[in-house]
Amino acid sequence: MSTPQLVVHRDKELMAQAAAARLITKVVDAQASRGYASVVLTGGRNGNGLLAALAGAPARDAVDWGRLDLWWGDERFLPEGDPDRNIAQAREALLDSVPLDPKRVHAMPASDGPYGTDADAAAAGYAEELALAAGPENHGSVPVFDVLMLGVGPDTHVASLFPELPAVRETERMVVGVHGAPKPPPTRVSLTLPAIRAAREVWLLAAGEDKAQAAAIALSGAGEIQAPAAGAYGRSRTLWLLDSAAASQLPRSLYPPASA
Repeated sequence: MSTPQLVVHRDKELMAQAAAARLITKVVDAQASRGYASVVLTGGRNGNGLLAALAGAPARDAVDWGRLDLWWGDERFLPEGDPDRNIAQAREALLDSVPLDPKRVHAMPASDGPYGTDADAAAAGYAEELALAAGPENHGSVPVFDVLMLGVGPDTHVASLFPELPAVRETERMVVGVHGAPKPPPTRVSLTLPAIRAAREVWLLAAGEDKAQAAAIALSGAGEIQAPAAGAYGRSRTLWLLDSAAASQLPRSLYPPASA
């Protein structure tokens, strides 16, 4: 378990731009050392804001997009092409404007896909896809992602792991169907905490006053069942990227004055 590190930016726009620049550096370094990179994307306003900032970053051309594997932390279990699906929003924000290898874009199944409306079967199918991508060096049933990004919800949820619901209690499966989510749509597919913790680095994104209490709770030593964001951490690094509004309820002792 890595100790959370905090970086606080002046506003959400600066946070998105800085996070995009940070991600470019991580991807380029991984590709230089290993030949490819593996990143898990997140949806929501902060995740999509980062992707839009990445689309507009001059340094984006430093990335070899054809050698980048993209996965998702969760997905709304809706029909293919539904504008509320994370993959659809990611395509609009960035993916359609860069030369990705379609075989390396690992979208979660849709509700009109090969598993029909069975979210649990869709989750099992995505878990199988992850397992096939995991090499012997990964020592597990998911790849060791270079960076896994998560938006933090006002209730401290990450991915589609909501406080007290069964998915956040999962310790064996890497991907689960989520039923009865407290925000629409109620049916989703999500990575679990064990899968999240397989990442080298986990980045938690929080911007806006509505995320301030969630950040304070998750970083105060709360339990992961009550505050799922508290249970999201990477093997080598856990990075909280916040704007000043989201950090407004945190004690200054948690982050250095040098934060941007």
